[in-house]
This record gives sequence, C-alpha cells and structure tokens, in this order.
Amino acid sequence: MLVGEQMSHHPVTTGPEMPITEALQLMKDRKVRRLPVVDKRGNLIGIVSEKDLLYASPSPATSLSVYELHYLISRITVADVMTREVITVSEYTPIEEAACIMADSKIGGLPVLRDDRLVGIITETDIFKAFIELLGAREKGLRLSLLVPDQPGILAQITGEIAKMGGNIVSLGTFHGEDTSTRTITLKVTNVDKTELLKNMEALGMEVVDARGMDSE
Repeated sequence: MLVGEQMSHHPVTTGPEMPITEALQLMKDRKVRRLPVVDKRGNLIGIVSEKDLLYASPSPATSLSVYELHYLISRITVADVMTREVITVSEYTPIEEAACIMADSKIGGLPVLRDDRLVGIITETDIFKAFIELLGAREKGLRLSLLVPDQPGILAQITGEIAKMGGNIVSLGTFHGEDTSTRTITLKVTNVDKTELLKNMEALGMEVVDARGMDSE
C-alpha cells in the first residue's frame, strides 16, 4: 500500500497571512488538526498545527485587558507560528515508511508532494485506517493469533493447511514474538470450523495464543 492510496486528497490549506484566530476557526469548521501553508502559487511553504496556534494565544492569566488581547491576537498570523522546515512524502512512498517517519519524528501528519506541489496529506488517522484494513478488523471471521518459530516455510505451512481445509484468509499480519526466535502471526479466516482449525494448527506445532470470532459466520 502506498501513501497515494490512503492519503486525503485536496487538503484544507491556509495562506501565511491568515490570522491565527481565523486559522483555528477553519480547523474547527473543517474538523482538521493541521493545515499545510501554501503561497499564492500553491507551493508548500510550511505547516501549522492546532497546538501551534493554541500555544501562540495569550495565557488566561495575563493582566492585559480584553481589548489589548484582541489587538495582539489579531496581529499574529500563521507565518509567525508555522513550521517552515516541513517533512514531506510523495504519493509513491510506502505507507509503512510514512508511518515510521511520523513515529520517529513525533508528528501527526505529512504533506504529500508531486513535483513540489501539494496534492494531499496523510495523517495518523489515515494510518489507523490502513491498520484496520490490514488486520481485517471490520471483516467477519475467526481471528487467530499464533506464536510460531521464526523459520523459513512456517507461513507456507499455516496458509497451506488453511487452504486444504477450504478456508479463506481475509487478512494476515506478522509481529515480533516473545524473542528473536519467534513471531506472532495474526489471521482472519472464514469458511472453516473453529475447533478443527485449532486442532490442525496445534498438530503443526503452532502455539495458539488467541482465537475469537465466528459468531457472524
């Protein structure tokens, strides 16, 4: 899966001259938490988050009058608080790479560029949706987690056995096991008998960590 398949197209943007009060209202109205900042030619020049705007607002403990506050706030623009060195990705960046960039950089979204022009944005919400799809969270079936040796051919044994039973694997993910010698495999399977599947997995030497579902089958 690539960023272009999961990103939000036509993201809500702002110009650098917009007052922060208007930018905050725009975020509220459009239900977003960050705005790419573009110049009049549509080129990306920065990004501003809801947190950036809130931090720029005066503290409630200030001794300024309400009139002074309104005047000072009205003079603060997006350009004053935006991040200018923006981390970006392209439409062809693997989604897991985008997720690593966000996790390592501790940011919640990445503008997506095509030939230096903004064409989308991918956020942690988009990554969550991809994770839900990857693990088949909205699919019906038996969710099965197995602790298996980290050895060549293990996955083929599992999928081959399920195929022999006439089962259909609608999702599959692999994760680190208890140590470097094991892996946890999580599958969502349909068209199989739960008891028979568990028995066959144990016969292959796989440790069943968790099995649930099938109520809607």
